[in-house]
Amino acid sequence: MHVTIVTAFPEFFENFLSTSMIGRGVKNGLLRVDVLDLRSFGLGNYRQIDDYAFGGGGGMVLLPEVLEKALYTLRESSGKQGYVVYPSPQGDLFSQEIVETLAAQEHVILFCGHYEGLDERFVSRFVDREISMGDFVLTGGEIPAMAIIDAMARLVPGVVGKETAVVEDSFFRGMLDHPHYTRPAEWADVKAPEELLSGDAAAIESWRRNAAVERTLSRRPDLIARANIRPYLLKGVYVALVHFPVLDRRGEKSTAAVTGLDLSDISRSCKTYGVDRFLVTTPLASQRELVKTMVRHWTEGGGAKVNPERADAFRLLKLFASIARCVEWIEKREKEPPLLVGTTARKRSGAFHWIEAKRRMLREKKPLLLIFGTGSGLHEELLAECSMVLEPLSGGDGEYNHLSVRTAAGAVLDRFFGWR
Repeated sequence: MHVTIVTAFPEFFENFLSTSMIGRGVKNGLLRVDVLDLRSFGLGNYRQIDDYAFGGGGGMVLLPEVLEKALYTLRESSGKQGYVVYPSPQGDLFSQEIVETLAAQEHVILFCGHYEGLDERFVSRFVDREISMGDFVLTGGEIPAMAIIDAMARLVPGVVGKETAVVEDSFFRGMLDHPHYTRPAEWADVKAPEELLSGDAAAIESWRRNAAVERTLSRRPDLIARANIRPYLLKGVYVALVHFPVLDRRGEKSTAAVTGLDLSDISRSCKTYGVDRFLVTTPLASQRELVKTMVRHWTEGGGAKVNPERADAFRLLKLFASIARCVEWIEKREKEPPLLVGTTARKRSGAFHWIEAKRRMLREKKPLLLIFGTGSGLHEELLAECSMVLEPLSGGDGEYNHLSVRTAAGAVLDRFFGWR
């Protein structure tokens, strides 16, 4: 990782770049952080780098020609354009997603503002990203630059001693981190959780995931929107593709035919998003035989040899005559009935927004069964049995909503189990 800091106060960074994890990362060659003194590009004998802002007000603004000269010198010496970042109150709010984007760049150049900041002409011409630390103002860009570098450095393998610490940190998975405890086991009459002292790895992991959920729901429920909740669900997740009872184009109860595209695409979506099993239901024996033939082709026959990844996806598929049989099988497997989550393309009274559905899934800690209908969608008699029904997917002007079931399934799974 290569970062260059352009600043009028290079001494600000001496201790920062030589101590703790950042210092070790620099010393071990995992990070390269250069500091460029902006004053060395100043104008005249006094190395002027700023001037009064047009329009009065008393503030000083860093000169555009000085900033440009520093940037051109950097680009000539490195042979790279660099990704130019300006810490600024007017920028995008700093987040883990921005950290990951910056960490993927070959060379990040941080321009530290001071006084009233950088001349806007330089910003509009050369700056790729303005970043804000929050709704407050600092005296300069040096402290934000340190925060940006520190956050980026954590993603470099070897900088943080224990890689799992990075993965489990707040925001990396979209959720807050779980609470932490150390010796003594009891302090100020408060005991550390028994699970953490048990030595049972599974119990410890379960406690930590559950504690992270509870903390996020109580303190930052807004984070749930971008979180993949799959690792925090204590029970299994299942997807059902229903061929009866569904609606035909006239809105009447019907049985839809099985299609290979639905089975192939939804099984691959299930595999991608960590679904435990893909359950296909049809009351027609002939259709079930057709499904078995397709599954054999992709898991045992010629399809498995040509496309092993498709075989892995099709192995998730399990066949049932009805949704009731699916529910019975899940209840037997999970030792409790699942939370039934229906989907529909039609507006329906009492439907759940997908973020609210995520929160309920996390709170209830039950197995999940997401149900998708073929034909023109699930019949009302099945929707009425669901614990909750999701609001229809919408986009554009919100009027047209005729997605294929395989497209809808992929979109829904990504909302619940996608990484941000």
